[in-house]
Amino acid sequence: MQKFCFVLAMIGFSALSDAAVILQYHHVSSTTPKTTSVTPAEFRQQLQHLKDQNFKVVSLERIINQLQRNEATADNEVAITFDDGFANVFTTARPILKEFGYPYTMFLGPALIDRQEGPVLSWEQIQTMHNEGVIIANHSSYHQRLAVPTKGESMVQWRSRVKADILLAEQQLEEKLGVKRKWLAYPYGDFSAELETLVSELGFVGIGQQSGAVGPGVSMTRIPRYPSSSQFAALKHFVPKLKTLALPVTDYSGADPVSKQNPPTLKLSVKVEDFKPAQLNCFFNGQPIELQWQNTETFTAKAKLPLKLAHNRYNCTAPSLKKPGYFYWFSQPWVFVP
Repeated sequence: MQKFCFVLAMIGFSALSDAAVILQYHHVSSTTPKTTSVTPAEFRQQLQHLKDQNFKVVSLERIINQLQRNEATADNEVAITFDDGFANVFTTARPILKEFGYPYTMFLGPALIDRQEGPVLSWEQIQTMHNEGVIIANHSSYHQRLAVPTKGESMVQWRSRVKADILLAEQQLEEKLGVKRKWLAYPYGDFSAELETLVSELGFVGIGQQSGAVGPGVSMTRIPRYPSSSQFAALKHFVPKLKTLALPVTDYSGADPVSKQNPPTLKLSVKVEDFKPAQLNCFFNGQPIELQWQNTETFTAKAKLPLKLAHNRYNCTAPSLKKPGYFYWFSQPWVFVP
């Protein structure tokens, strides 16, 4: 058994079923790759919906602090985040966010900023945003895949490389901006049980790109966020995410994202109080997959055919009994190794 068995004793539960939502973006632009972009019009429409429906847009720091203190999060709280530090966050997203008065967080790789690799922000722009109250946090320095060793790399070498990358980014952000939050947004959203263990040992919070609300049962080394760009930018996809709850997981030890089998098997233990087990369903790419209950609290889910997408996820949902119109949501990412 790996160290990461992340049982409920490490996380704790609140009696409430409230959950906040963290939104994740890359580009706000009409000319950047559609797969990682939301247009300015779509972005404004999303923010207007939050305002019209009386959602409270709060800092990511508030939500993380609540999770760390095992305090209930409010189901009308939303945090906004950006990954990679693209220049259009400054030129396009920032003015729109200022109009609404909404706080936001940006995860960036300092080495990429130093090298000006791609259409990224300058340190001058980043300093301006930091002075305005924008939270700047760690996305690793070099934005490499961290979940598993590269070809020919031993586990010892992998651990040394990844640890150095994470700590270098934290050092660079402290030197440039005077910030040191010890949050890590995983590059590409990829993580593994081994990486979660390392992140925990370093005292960091780990943040993914898999969908889901945050609240009781969410591990502090795999905090979910809802991607809100590309096909997910339309209001018909955006709105339902705002009425989701965190599936109350009590044991993640059967949910290592790294698998040598394809299709992989997900095994989760959950607290079954506010939903009916028979109404829990899991999906891959929108298609239902087989789900079996091993006992009253543990289930397994496995697709019938191998997964072939660039970003593979199992999504499991169940309607809440106490909060009509709300759904519990859990997303399991997969990283395959030879």
